Formats: sequence, C-alpha cells, structure tokens
Amino acid sequence: MDINETSKEVTQDFDRAVSEKFALLTHGISPASVIGAFADWAVHLAISPGKQNELLLKALHQSTRLSVHVLKNLNSTCEPCIQPLVQDKRFRAPEWEKWPYNLLYQSFLLHQQWWHNATTDVQGVTHHHEQYVTFAVRQILDMFSPSNFFLTNPEVLNTTLQTGGKNLLRGAQNRLEDSLRLLSNQPIPGTEKFRPGKEVAITPGKVIFQNHLIELIQYAPMTESVLSSPVLIIPSWILKFYILDLSPNNSLVRFLVERGHTVFMVSWKNPDSNDRDLGMDDYLKSGVMAAIDTVADILPERQIQAVGYCLGGTLLAMAAARMARAGDARLRSLTLLASELDFTEPGELGLFIDESQLAFLDALMAKQGYLDGKQMAGAFTILNSRDLMWSRMEHDYLLGKRQEITDLMAWNTDITRMPYRQHSEYLRKLYLKNDLAEGRYIVDDQPVILSDIRIPVFSLATRRDTVSPWHSVYKIHLLIDAEVTFCLTTGGHNVGIVNPPGDGVRRGYQLRTRQTGSPYIDPDTWLADTDFHEGSWWPAWQSWLAAFDDQKVAPPLSGNAQHPAISDAPGSYVFLA
Repeated sequence: MDINETSKEVTQDFDRAVSEKFALLTHGISPASVIGAFADWAVHLAISPGKQNELLLKALHQSTRLSVHVLKNLNSTCEPCIQPLVQDKRFRAPEWEKWPYNLLYQSFLLHQQWWHNATTDVQGVTHHHEQYVTFAVRQILDMFSPSNFFLTNPEVLNTTLQTGGKNLLRGAQNRLEDSLRLLSNQPIPGTEKFRPGKEVAITPGKVIFQNHLIELIQYAPMTESVLSSPVLIIPSWILKFYILDLSPNNSLVRFLVERGHTVFMVSWKNPDSNDRDLGMDDYLKSGVMAAIDTVADILPERQIQAVGYCLGGTLLAMAAARMARAGDARLRSLTLLASELDFTEPGELGLFIDESQLAFLDALMAKQGYLDGKQMAGAFTILNSRDLMWSRMEHDYLLGKRQEITDLMAWNTDITRMPYRQHSEYLRKLYLKNDLAEGRYIVDDQPVILSDIRIPVFSLATRRDTVSPWHSVYKIHLLIDAEVTFCLTTGGHNVGIVNPPGDGVRRGYQLRTRQTGSPYIDPDTWLADTDFHEGSWWPAWQSWLAAFDDQKVAPPLSGNAQHPAISDAPGSYVFLA
C-alpha cells in the first residue's frame, strides 16, 4: 500500500470516528440531512412570492374562520370550523367540545393545516426534502398539542377533579417506574406474561435444521390428513418469528395447521458483532434457499407454497425469481405479506434514507458491527410518535392509567439486531437505488429479474402501513407477469397481519385477482371498484392456498434421517438476546 492510499485510509477512519460521535449524540439522525432539507425549503419559499401571498391569504382566512367560530360559541354550541383527520384520536373525548377547549384544539388544527400548506407545493423543493420538512414540522407541532399538557387537556382536568388528583399520583409513579426501567434496561412490565415457548410460540413442532443463520421449525400436524403441498414461512429478520405464532387464538401458524397444512417456519438468529460481514447474499442463500432445500429434502416431489413477511417477503421474491430463471420448479405459489418489491415510495420510512443518513448509520455500525434493535425501535417510534409517544404520555402520565400488555405488544419489545454489511446493503441497494425493481440487483454475477416469476402470487397490504405503504406494495402488478391476487386489509403493518377470525373487533379486507395478461388497474381505481368484505383475511387466503392443492395425504413425520429433530419448537435462536 503506497503512502497516498495509507493517508486516504487514515483520513476516512478519522472522518468515520467523528461521524460516529455525532451519530451517538443525534441518535443516528444526520444533521446534514436536516439542514439540507430545511435550507432547500426555506430558500425556495423565499423566492416564491406567489406562495408567500397564498400563505398570507390562508392565514387571514383561517383567522376569520376562527373568529366567527368564537363569536358563534358565545351564544350557543356550534359545529367545529375544522375537523381532525380520521386517524387523529386526540380530541375525540366529549370534554373537548366545551368552551374554551374547543377553541384551543380548533386553533391548533388550523395552525397544523397552515403549516402543512407552508411546507408542501413549494416550487423547486425536491420531493425528499419536502417530505422531510413536512414530517419534521408535524413532529414539532405534535409536541405542542393541547392534549399533551395538564392545563389545556379537559379530559385530564375532569379526571383530576373526579379522582381528587389520584390520576396525577399514579402518573408520577408510572413515569418513575418507566425511568428506572430504562436506566436499568429492564423490560416493560407485563411482557413477562408472554414468554416464547410458555404463553406464546407454543404451537407444537420440532427444529429439524440449523445453521449459523437460521433454525427451521416443522410444526406437528393437528389433522388426520394434510394437504400435500407444505407451507414454508420466511418472516422478516428485523424482529422475532413468533409474530406469526403468538397466543393460540392469535397464531397464524396454528390456524394453518388446524386446517390441514404442513407448516415450516424460519427462525432467524439474532446477530452479534461476530456476524458483521454477513450480507444480503448470506440471508438469501443460508436463509431462504437453505430452508427451501431442507423442506424439499424432507418432502421430495411436493411443491412448496412459500410465504414471506415484510423484508422476508422481499428476500423470498428474489429467491423465487432466481429459481424461475434456473428452471427450478419447487415452488407452487408465492405469498407476500406487507412486502415491498419497488422502493421508490417507501412512505415516511424513506425520510431516514439518503446518502448522508446512511453514512451516519455506517459510522454508527462500523465499530459495534451491527445496528442495535433499540435504534430501529426509536425510528419506528418517531414515525408513529402521535400514537406511540404522545398519546401514551397522556394515557400513562396525565390520566394515570396503564395499557394492558398484549401478546403483540410483548413481541414488539423483543427486539433484534442487524449485521453491519447486510443492513447497509439492503438500505442502499433496495431503498436508495431501487436495484431490485429496476433489474440491477446482482446475485452470483446475474441480475435478479422479478418478471421471471410465473407462479401464482398472493400479495397482501394493509391500509395504515407506515413501513410498507399499500400503494408501494401494489406495484407488484407492474413487476410480475404472473397471476396476482391482491388483498388490502384494515390495520397497520403488524395488526393487519395478526388478524384472526373472531368477534369483538371490526375488520375487513378487499380482494381481487388479476389474471396473467390482463390490463393494469391503478391502485385508486382498484380501491374504488373492489368489494369490501367484513372479517379476517385469513380464511380467504387459506382457501386460496387450498385451491392449488386438493390432494390429501397422511401427515408427514418430523424431519427425516438426513434432517433429524434437533429440539422442540420454538428452538433456541428465539431466546438469543
């Protein structure tokens, strides 16, 4: 190595070390990304007198609306001059309709609307910067919502009068408990009621394969005969697999097994610093393909119905495309749950993905060799701060209540890590460059071409998904030439998937199949023209699976001579902290 290369390496190491310190201070948020976005917006707004005039007129109009509303309220109660958005639950309590609190929240909503107008449609601002500024301003405004403060929240004041202030005492106790828990790195109280292998992840089965990256679980049959085609599920590696095997009444795995399916599930290992150099190709070959090979060895000559969830679905689609190109016909169908294949519109998650932000994350991961799950959890909390942070503060600290922990909430706290190389690759190649959708993603010196997939596909999206927005998931219609059955269900990224049949919660879905060669239908037209069905999507999907396999056979044994049972489900990798 010559002196120039040595000097360059020293310089890069020094810059990386400085970036690492900054990243620790800013919790992984790049100051350059923030400054660049606001500078882009501010400069273009400053040279847009037409937009400035529009905002001035809007401010005058909104002031007039609020003034008229105030005068009307002096004599009698009247209709609000602005309604909260459908997803905004902060002002639903009847106490908010009484003076002067109705004026407080009306004024807040009008300010919120004005700032949305101020940060959008400014000519010359890049789309990414516009989204960033709009998001950041919304976060700042949400901090000052009247629902967050004791004196401006009538629901809290009313509760305080009714309880004699006991709610504030309980709230102070809750806050102290949470602070001590964070300092001592203790789990959220109540999560101990949902232990893997005890209360959740208890569907009977055996681990029949293990390597450095995965354990493969084969679940025990619950019927006298089973459908011949096995179901192989590839969950995302971001969190533990048992989101699909929670409590018995919430378990998608148990739902399938009880209806005569032979189910296999991948359980990903939680990586540590020794796994820093594991990449996407390792997850593809030692993860998805290793699982497919094992299932095919155990049940030869039976085609597999493959299922992928979130990024597990993205990885599974890559595997399916490669197999199709090689003439490998071991897959019978492909199910992708909340899985994106085109990442040009990743929703608000894309706000955290640009070159500056990724350089910061690389510096943060370079020393420890992985991205810590707490850092990922923090990003998702910011994306859903209104529900996950501010409403929780009001509920726990001002009203003095505690939300009962559910199995899904407990699972959500069971965070994992991601290897340095793999995390960097998937953010750059998938999110930033969109290599997969555009045919530039290379595996073994060959591009992965999604249009090579010819087997039937069931693609599911959820209406309120901030991780995989449904319009983005819908782009599968532009990428795959096979028959695609698209399902849009109520709920978010997790709740929409964990959606079992039963009474008590209103849920529904829309379902429609596009035959091979049929003309494209845009997502909004699809939404308007597709019938809505009440209930869970699980039975409809199970019927779709069963339609490809009407042959009943005797239940298979767990594993075989080549893949003997290693341990009982849920295995050992699920317990790695």
